Amino acid sequence: MLSKLKILVIVFVFFESCNSIDYDSINNYPNHDQAMVVSAHPLASEIGLSMIKRGGNAVDAAVAVQFALAVVYPSAGNIGGGGFFVYRSNEGKYATLDFRETAPLAASKDMYLDEEGSVVENLSLIGSLAVGIPGSVDGMVKIHSKYGNLPWNELIQPAIDLANNGFQLTKKEASNWNYFNHGKGSISSDYNPYFGSEEYHEGDTVYLLDLASTLIHIRDKQRAGFYKGKVAEQIVNEMSQNKGLITLKDLENYESVWRDPIVSNYKNYKIISMGPPSSGGVLLAQMLKMLEHFSLDTCSFHSKESIHLLAEIERRSFADRSKFLGDPDFFNIPITPLLDSDYLLQRINDISFEKASPSDLIFPGENLELESDETTHFSIVDDQGNAVAITTTLNGSYGSGVVVNGGGFILNNEMDDFSIKPGYPNLYGLVGGEVNAIQPNKRMLSSMTPTIVEKDNELYMVVGSPGGSAIITAVFQTIVNVIEYNMTIDSAVNVSRFHHQWKPDQIKMESSISVDSQLIESLKSLGHHIKFVRSMNRVDAILVDNDSTHGGADRRGDDFAAYN
Repeated sequence: MLSKLKILVIVFVFFESCNSIDYDSINNYPNHDQAMVVSAHPLASEIGLSMIKRGGNAVDAAVAVQFALAVVYPSAGNIGGGGFFVYRSNEGKYATLDFRETAPLAASKDMYLDEEGSVVENLSLIGSLAVGIPGSVDGMVKIHSKYGNLPWNELIQPAIDLANNGFQLTKKEASNWNYFNHGKGSISSDYNPYFGSEEYHEGDTVYLLDLASTLIHIRDKQRAGFYKGKVAEQIVNEMSQNKGLITLKDLENYESVWRDPIVSNYKNYKIISMGPPSSGGVLLAQMLKMLEHFSLDTCSFHSKESIHLLAEIERRSFADRSKFLGDPDFFNIPITPLLDSDYLLQRINDISFEKASPSDLIFPGENLELESDETTHFSIVDDQGNAVAITTTLNGSYGSGVVVNGGGFILNNEMDDFSIKPGYPNLYGLVGGEVNAIQPNKRMLSSMTPTIVEKDNELYMVVGSPGGSAIITAVFQTIVNVIEYNMTIDSAVNVSRFHHQWKPDQIKMESSISVDSQLIESLKSLGHHIKFVRSMNRVDAILVDNDSTHGGADRRGDDFAAYN
């Protein structure tokens, strides 16, 4: 085993020619001293803040934001999907809730394979058979019941008003609605409330009356307004007419689950994140623990050396993900061994500073004891210092494309996040094994990484992101940008990003980095394969420093920080 000292010596020599960069001057977002809500849409952020102004707390704001996003941001905001909740009270107590979707009782391991055992294209992505049992409504009811301050009906009403009274589309949302109608909109051709115009434009006012009716049921009956009665029957009717599997029994039996958070340390920072069935917390902890063996003090941001090192670390964590992570209710997930310092030192043993590690020669770790980009994240800190990080999703953009007739909401395509066949890549190119195979009532593995960071035992950062498999690396790099590169939170969120997930063997990189042709050629000379994409992730984060809150809203979208 290569010793820690030897690693540090090599890294020092490797990085000695690099210069650090201070990004404080890039900050363009205002700071403020009290409550802040950062989400994917200005209307949702303002609604969340209004709940805090009325005497609510961060959890009240989170519930209001979740339902508002289901109206104004339907590509990812939802009541027909699921997600994860990470909470830190102003007293430093933690809680995490898993409201991830589950497989229906009638689901089976080979349900997306043909008679010859081959994957049927798009069967796990498009239409009713792709839908997992939604968890968002149950999750919001649970967090409000445990931590909420304001009456439930007051938190849902703003979303109802938006759906009933109409709201104006932003330029980006008009484009999103057009994308849906020209693509997945045909899946619900008999019923598509989003198709009110042949072409939407910025400033168009839209109404979602059936969705408003559904939200009224949820307002008046809470959980029973979705998992029983009229809305549940509408979901099941949609399933029965289109070969879906979800039954009334599936809906009635769904339960979100309180889980132990993944708590780890990086230098003098404590990282509180989500555990399985999210892979985010485990991989984030692995990456930061591996990075702690190296020094970035003298290495510039987005240099050949820093990108190479972070990509090699990311590659190894994602290899472990493919073998060891899944639903902890079905398998004994080896969390402690995966985060063991000696094990992680072994994982970075073979990082070469002269060439990239071919992914075909990198395997999940051994000798362990058993143990879209269209997601959305929001971060909230209230005026009492309570913090919430929620990441929620339909999986692909507009999920399965199925709009519940009479209900006005879109259902997820989360079944694709299972390993529908061992070694077969999902929508985001991730491969998995038997641990993540389809089973009734099982939760599919996720990459969502809602995270809260403490510094010296005080609240420091609330962060998360959409973006499929790249969620984890976006959160990882945002934290590194703040801690190691002294960036403001706004800068850390908005600078360019890159991503490596083991397989396919490539660094996915925002095209804005490609202007540095010398950097790209130097990475290729190490053996890295580069794939450029226009945009990656939309991180929303809050930094708390000296009792002041600083907002980081991602300008890749309409993301917005609302504050007093």
